[in-house]
Amino acid sequence: AAAAQTTGGMEVALVPCLSDNYAPLLHDRSTGATATVDTPDAGCILAALEARGWTLTHVLNTHHHLDHTGGNEELKRCTGCQIIGPASEAARIPGLDVAVADGDQISVGRFVAKVLDVGGHTAGHIAYHFSGQNAAFVGDALFVLGCGRIFEGTPAQMWESLQKIRSLPDDTVVYCAHEYTQSNARFAKHLGGVPGLEDRLVAIDDLRSNGKATVPMLLGHEKVTNPFLRADTDAIREATGLAAGTPAVQVFAKVRSMKDRF
Repeated sequence: AAAAQTTGGMEVALVPCLSDNYAPLLHDRSTGATATVDTPDAGCILAALEARGWTLTHVLNTHHHLDHTGGNEELKRCTGCQIIGPASEAARIPGLDVAVADGDQISVGRFVAKVLDVGGHTAGHIAYHFSGQNAAFVGDALFVLGCGRIFEGTPAQMWESLQKIRSLPDDTVVYCAHEYTQSNARFAKHLGGVPGLEDRLVAIDDLRSNGKATVPMLLGHEKVTNPFLRADTDAIREATGLAAGTPAVQVFAKVRSMKDRF
C-alpha cells in the first residue's frame, strides 16, 4: 500500500487488490481502531496491516459484490473484527455483525460516520461519510470522472444517490473502490460538455504513468468535471443530443447508457 494520507486526524492507506480494486484502511492512532472499507482480498489487507503495525477492528462493507466482501470471513477469523454492512443486503454480506441503513451512525475509534443510502449499482449500496474528517468512502457509487454501472437499481435511484453525494462539502476527500479513471476520462472527453477537463486529463495520465493511484478525489473537482454529476446542466444535456427541458434523470440515464456502450 502507498503511504498513508491523513485527513482530519484520520490516517488512510489505500491498498491495491485484485486487478483494479482498492481497499482503503482508515486508522485512529489514538485508539488503535482500524477499519477496511470492503475486503477484495484478505491477504493484501493483512499484509498492509502488518506492514503498518495496525490491528483490524472493523470491516465497513458498501455492498454485497464478491470483490467487496470476498475477504470478510478470513479477516474476521484472523482478527476478530466487527463487520458492518447494508441492512437491505444483510443476507449477502458474509459474517455480518451490524446491519446499517441510511441515517445510521457508526464509529471507528474516535471517528463517527453517517451512513448514506446510495443504491443503484446494487439496490442496497451504502456509503460512509466521516464529516469530522472531511472523508467519504463511496464504494462503487461514484468514481473519479465516473459512476457505478447500474446492475440492480434504476437510473432514477442512481441519480438520486449521486445528488446525495454531490451535496457533501466541496472539500470532502472521496475514496472510491476501483482504478477506472483513465477509462472514465476517455469517455468524458468523448462526450464533451465538461469545462476544464483537459487539465485533469493531464494530471491523471501523469499519475498513472508513474504508477500512482488517482484515488482519492476531491469532491469539488468532481462537481465541475464529472459528467455524471452534471446531468442537470445544459452542457451535458446538449452533449447527449437531448432536447431542452429534458429532465435531468433522463439525461443521466442517457449518459450512463452511452458509457455502458463506450
